[in-house]
Amino acid sequence: MLSYFRWVLFFVALFVTLMGGALWLGNQLLGAAGPLDKTKNIVIPRGAGPQTMAKVLKEEGVIDHERLFRVAVMIDPTPKPIKAGEYEIPAHISMLALLDLLQSGKQVQRRLTVVEGMTTPEVIELVKNTPALSGEITLDLKEGDLLPETYFYSRDDTRDGLLMRMKEAMDKTLDEAWRKRAAGLPLANRRDALILASIVEKETAIPAERPKVAAVYINRLRRRMKLESDPTTIYGITQGRVPFNRELTRADLQSNSPYNTYVVTGLPPGPICNPGRASILATTNPARDRALWFVADGQGGHAFATTLAEHNRNVERWRQIQRDRAEQQQQQSQTPPGTPSPPPPPGQQRPAPRQ
Repeated sequence: MLSYFRWVLFFVALFVTLMGGALWLGNQLLGAAGPLDKTKNIVIPRGAGPQTMAKVLKEEGVIDHERLFRVAVMIDPTPKPIKAGEYEIPAHISMLALLDLLQSGKQVQRRLTVVEGMTTPEVIELVKNTPALSGEITLDLKEGDLLPETYFYSRDDTRDGLLMRMKEAMDKTLDEAWRKRAAGLPLANRRDALILASIVEKETAIPAERPKVAAVYINRLRRRMKLESDPTTIYGITQGRVPFNRELTRADLQSNSPYNTYVVTGLPPGPICNPGRASILATTNPARDRALWFVADGQGGHAFATTLAEHNRNVERWRQIQRDRAEQQQQQSQTPPGTPSPPPPPGQQRPAPRQ
């Protein structure tokens, strides 16, 4: 009988020893550095089970042993579902760390930047050609519907879903700006504010100028003066679908387009682009300024005027700058080859309201 118990104790001890060794070895293998030699993005497909996941990870060079991964999933003391999606896998990640990452759901965040002043057709084309998004665009979107910002998305997010986020962001921004608008604006509703903000967006790219440009147009609306905005007239020609790479002609300025604010009085019938948050806020809270005109100043900004005489002087200065630049360019074209060129002149902004 004593011999029997000795054998039982022996086998129990042997079993414990073997199990302990197996656990130690398994822990060593699970915690060891993996074979991946550099950071890599991988995609765990939707509906994949442990076997499919292990196969993907093996094919991508993240793990050496598919069976060990499946075992790690089975013996996980705090099991959590592995979420499908795209993950950034660090180099030499261990099996345990890999399992934690895939259970965390911390997928790769991609970003898409919509620049202020883009038209809706331009944004739709941008989203259409954005990689890793899924689905066709079926939304009926109008000019001014989308808020320019940087948007984060994950692989296989839908194009409609991303565009809907842009639309909701614009609605929220516009609602908030309209609620906090200055008193006495000659704007009937938030759509009027959106239309004017789109004009402000196209007239200047300088943040400090936006409230002043908005003030000019607010002052003109109050006086029932024509807005005389080049960007609205250009939009009437292009509808925001093609670039406009020439100067406006006399015929353009005399056209009967509802967007030709040299002919029609008041706001055009709709926005001419998707304005950014800053232009919307500048429009609903314009500067307290009596200016009625502005024109390019030759330094990348604009010169503002409260009287027509002052504006005419600013226009003449701008025209002189243009003549000087034309002369300088002509001289450069006649310079012998190999002669160093002088630095380029300062950038210019499009001239705006003229009387």
